[in-house]
Amino acid sequence: MLPIRDNVYRHKLPVVTMLLIVTNVSIFIYQISLGAEIDAFIERYAVVPAELAGAVSNPIAGFPVFPTLITSLFLHGGLFHLFGNMLYLWVFGGSVESRFGHLRFFFFYIITGIIATLSHIFFYIDSTTPLIGASGAIAGVLGAYFFLYPLARIQVVLPLFILFPVFYIPALIFLGGWFIIQLVSGWTALYYDTSTGIAWWAHAGGFAAGAVMLVFFLPGRRY
Repeated sequence: MLPIRDNVYRHKLPVVTMLLIVTNVSIFIYQISLGAEIDAFIERYAVVPAELAGAVSNPIAGFPVFPTLITSLFLHGGLFHLFGNMLYLWVFGGSVESRFGHLRFFFFYIITGIIATLSHIFFYIDSTTPLIGASGAIAGVLGAYFFLYPLARIQVVLPLFILFPVFYIPALIFLGGWFIIQLVSGWTALYYDTSTGIAWWAHAGGFAAGAVMLVFFLPGRRY
């Protein structure tokens, strides 16, 4: 099922959400323009768990390891990877940004994205496989949305060959089901050593981080 839109009224133009989408798309276009040099580009700016743990060194000199926790959030492995992430960011990001405000939303996105990446590293600390994608940060947005708008109605489309039925699902069910899938898939990948190339624990960790962190980013909160 693919989400199309929600029914939440947005009293602010989702400027940051749109800028994030434009940035991700622009970087992806730059990636594919590199041709044979794309692998070196990914190695330089992707997160490699073993590098952060100090088990191995970055083979591409001249760029520190820790900033990859942020740069990796803007890289994607293919068109479908990019499309899926940007679709979810557009559908859910604007409503969360409207509630948080532009600047708060931007920092929320980056912080939950970093936590999501660290969640993946916790389970795969010896991995030398590069981790890229905005999925973890977007999962943080989903976690916040889940608690901010649990009764919102999400319009979704179900691609069935030549049929594309459209219907509505409460956010509580749609996002709750999504989170359960990430957890089940994550544990399955760990115990049965199944490698699908999907960072399930980054998704689950990002969602949990978003659910917890949202209370610190709501406007008007006193610290």
